[in-house]
Amino acid sequence: MAGGWSKDGAVQEQIDASVDDAIKLARSQLPTGKGLAQCEECDTDIPEARRQAIAGVRLCVSCQSELDTQQKSHSNFNRRGSKGSQLR
Repeated sequence: MAGGWSKDGAVQEQIDASVDDAIKLARSQLPTGKGLAQCEECDTDIPEARRQAIAGVRLCVSCQSELDTQQKSHSNFNRRGSKGSQLR
């Protein structure tokens, strides 16, 4: 069903584009290269199991958790799609 001047499937195309952008962002933030034995932030040892599980790991679990929390609170992803949030 088309609405106004939009073509059929335009909403789904916008959703697919948003998902693709989110996937690209997540992949760009994955660590690459050789991992570290000690955390970049606090210099504590990174356990061997973590280094084997995550290629290119650079942070210990606690520093990574803190970084993830900071990134979630600063997310600019528009989940509601309200016009008010789109106009900001």
